[in-house]
Amino acid sequence: MCGIVGLYLKNESLRPQLGRLFQPMLSEMKSRGPDSAGVAIYRNPVTGSEVKYSLAHDHAQYQWQQLSDELAEQAKCKSRIQQIDTHAILVTDAPEKTVRDWLKEQHPGVRLVGSGSSLEIFKEVGLPDDVYERFGLESANGTHMIGHTRMATESAVTTAGSHPFATGADLCLVHNGSLSNHNRLREELEKSGLEFQTENDTEVAAAYMTLKIREGASLRAALDQALVDLDGFYTFCVGTETGFAVLRDPIACKHAVLAETEDWVAMATEYRAIATLPGSNTASIWEPKPQTIYAWGDLS
Repeated sequence: MCGIVGLYLKNESLRPQLGRLFQPMLSEMKSRGPDSAGVAIYRNPVTGSEVKYSLAHDHAQYQWQQLSDELAEQAKCKSRIQQIDTHAILVTDAPEKTVRDWLKEQHPGVRLVGSGSSLEIFKEVGLPDDVYERFGLESANGTHMIGHTRMATESAVTTAGSHPFATGADLCLVHNGSLSNHNRLREELEKSGLEFQTENDTEVAAAYMTLKIREGASLRAALDQALVDLDGFYTFCVGTETGFAVLRDPIACKHAVLAETEDWVAMATEYRAIATLPGSNTASIWEPKPQTIYAWGDLS
């Protein structure tokens, strides 16, 4: 019953309006997911050896600057951080394994929810309008966003259990549906060294994608293999550094619609979310076919 939305702006002149254009799309999905909401936004890419990390903590008063200062001192690296409500965006040139291990050992209460050069993830319990306002996303400038509103069916309503879930560098996943074999897959993925923060079946799908990519598969190949290995009903939207991909299961009983104009590409669980966009009345609109990958951006 969850809601998914995605928007990629082909027209560069619209990118300063990304947050404003995306907000009503996400808001339209609140009836499908009143428990929690989350977005992945692609903006402000870092360069060189730097990596951007999206971090979260249960308390908005967490001492994020102290965390950044400690990392810089102990890892002998450059580090800067920006707090945004209960989340923070950390940018550092320390090796990624060093950062992940250090966070786990020194700040176990901090959740690492995404990483890459341009990806930022924000998610919280609550209605999408409230979550969007908390993170100041209406004024966001960027290339594209994907979002999710959740109605919990198989796991607890928590911030950690909200979507999106990270699947790799500048990759993340949102999901409408239910996986029937997620418990068995979780056990197999744990044997391969993957760790989980929640009981959410979507986190299992994200970890599955992570493992396939680590093993050398392209994102397209990982999505193709998911059609074989993931049982259940689902529509996936996967955010990438250059766009997003959409995949429905072989039966395709979970709603999805795609639309495209000269200015943008959009997807949503229901058309009413897309109808908020300028030019939607003249867009090319279609329902994605079962077990077919639709993508904007490089999936190599």
